[in-house]
Amino acid sequence: MRRSFRFLLRPTSKQAAALTQCLENHRELYNAALEHRRTAYRKAGVTIRYGDQSAELKEIRKADPYGQGRWSAGSQQQTLRRLDRAFAAFFRRVKAGRKAGYPRFKGRGRFDTVQWPALKNGAAWDSQPHDPVTRLYLLGIGHVRVHQHRRVVGTVKTISVKREGTRWFVVLCCDDVPAEPLPATGAVVGIDMGVVSLATTSDGDHIDNQRHLAATADRLADAQRNLARTKRGSKRQGKAVARVAALHAKRAGLALREAAKAA
Repeated sequence: MRRSFRFLLRPTSKQAAALTQCLENHRELYNAALEHRRTAYRKAGVTIRYGDQSAELKEIRKADPYGQGRWSAGSQQQTLRRLDRAFAAFFRRVKAGRKAGYPRFKGRGRFDTVQWPALKNGAAWDSQPHDPVTRLYLLGIGHVRVHQHRRVVGTVKTISVKREGTRWFVVLCCDDVPAEPLPATGAVVGIDMGVVSLATTSDGDHIDNQRHLAATADRLADAQRNLARTKRGSKRQGKAVARVAALHAKRAGLALREAAKAA
């Protein structure tokens, strides 16, 4: 069984700056690889694949030691695989006759995740059973403190770092996670989803609809209007972007909790 575990990171200001630069360099790599594919096909009819671009990483890192050469080759390969998956999905949609959606260049603020393979390639999950402080090691960034609120089980296969507004998270994708089935009770119940009540069971129990998402909708709309009035590239815009991102994250969390209650 595969399962993901997500934890809040607590980087220092220097580490946060390094994480931001890491995202930026990987965004540049993604866009350069996309441009490489587009140009090769448009001018020569040549299809560039992941293997071709991965083979060029060594020279790219050598030519830019303080930029691309600062990060692990494993994470850069994962970024190239991300682009490869985007093209694979594009061709699947074309074949199925659906709206294709050609892979797009990533602007600042639209590339917020970097992934590492977990086995000795620039990232290591340093959690120890009796260590009061959990840390995540990332090449070029150092040991970052992690707010680990639950135990990680299984074998960590990939490590992803994600930026949400001004906060950073680590996502561990684990294999061989043991399943924990609940004991059978023999009870059967029907559930009717509604509006006034979130759900009504066949036993006559009502689950109230708290409308958490509706409660945050007005604040989100105000924050988005405020963002639209800011000057591009200003400090005020940066703060407004962070507020909108925080409200989106809050709404996503509320939606997950409501779905869990309904289940």
